[in-house]
Formats: sequence, C-alpha cells, structure tokens
Amino acid sequence: MMDVVNLYNRLSRLPMGKTLFSRAVCQTAPYFSSISPTVETLAPGHCVVTMKKRRKVTNHLKTVHAIAMCNMAELAGGLLTDASIPKGARWIPSGMTVKYLKKAKTDLKATADGSGIEWSKEGTVQVPVSVTDTSGQEVFHALIDMNIKHTR
Repeated sequence: MMDVVNLYNRLSRLPMGKTLFSRAVCQTAPYFSSISPTVETLAPGHCVVTMKKRRKVTNHLKTVHAIAMCNMAELAGGLLTDASIPKGARWIPSGMTVKYLKKAKTDLKATADGSGIEWSKEGTVQVPVSVTDTSGQEVFHALIDMNIKHTR
C-alpha cells in the first residue's frame, strides 16, 4: 500500500487533488466526512486540516460544535502520526484532552505539530493540535494520546 504522504503529494499536484485526497480519507474513515474536511498540508511532523463553518457543524449558539472540533483535531493528529511513524509501525488514538478557549464563529484550521515528538519510540506520545479561526486566534487546543507499536 502507498504511504499516506506519497499519496497526498501525488494527488495534491492535480486539480482538486486536495479534495480528492480528503474524500479518500473520509472513505477510509467515514465519520470524518461529517465535517467535510480538507487536508491542506501533510508531511512528517506537520499536518493542516481546514473545515468550513456550515450549518451541519454548528450548535444552538451558531458556533462550531465542540465535537466537530474534536473530530477535526483527531483527523489532523492521526494523519500527522501516520505520516511520521517509522515504516511498519502502527498506531491508535488512546485518549484526548481538550480545551475550548473561545467561541468558534468562523471557518477553522487545525494544525498538528509533531516536530518535538520522538517517533521512533514505542508507546504513547502526545500530539498537540491547535485549532484557529480565520483571524488566527486559537479557539480550541487538543493533546491526543497516540499509542505506537512497532511490528516485528
């Protein structure tokens, strides 16, 4: 199977390639389609996912629902982990700690930063994900526990 970064790089060069890649991810993990995400950037140690503020992701306050942001953070953190772990390793999320910092009133961008993580070790690592609004204000922050296993 083609690795996720290679597939992203190949598709993102095509017209609508990021949309094609994002839809393929949602076909593999259907729940992510509930937020209609777009994977903007994917590389080892870095992933950016965007989501438009649409009625289907809002709450009674007309702001982006907290669980939609959790979904977005898990997608960015999972893709980052998949892109960063050694070949042959596996991973699964095992927990998430979140902070809702501000009402999310606009389109959103989730940035997962794995630059400070030692990806070659086995066990649990914490992947930080920051969700910002269109003005660059952080509205949500997550630390996602990813359990990494090396296959032998």
